[in-house]
Amino acid sequence: MKTNRMKFIKILISIAVVVAMLTVSILPAFAAGDVSSAIQSTWNSAQTQIKNVVNNVVFPAVDMILAILFFVKLAMAYMDYRKHGQFEFTAPAILFGCLVFSLTAPLYIWTIL
Repeated sequence: MKTNRMKFIKILISIAVVVAMLTVSILPAFAAGDVSSAIQSTWNSAQTQIKNVVNNVVFPAVDMILAILFFVKLAMAYMDYRKHGQFEFTAPAILFGCLVFSLTAPLYIWTIL
């Protein structure tokens, strides 16, 4: 009987500590000043660097990963076709669509943003 009571007290203390930590850490944060103009000025000053990095590093890396996944999935679908006689084209079609989207994204993504 005493062990159950001690266990209950430990659980109650643990819950109280967690609730106390949550109430201490949940404080509202208010921005002082005009935040939107600070963000716009930062974007305007770093826009060319960000565009260069994204166009020359990020998009080619994503394209390479998607191309590898597409060809691997296409080969696996072909092997399943030879084994079972049914070609599942859903996964290769989705990967191909993503590959086309990521290959053409640098042409229009900056006009959207």
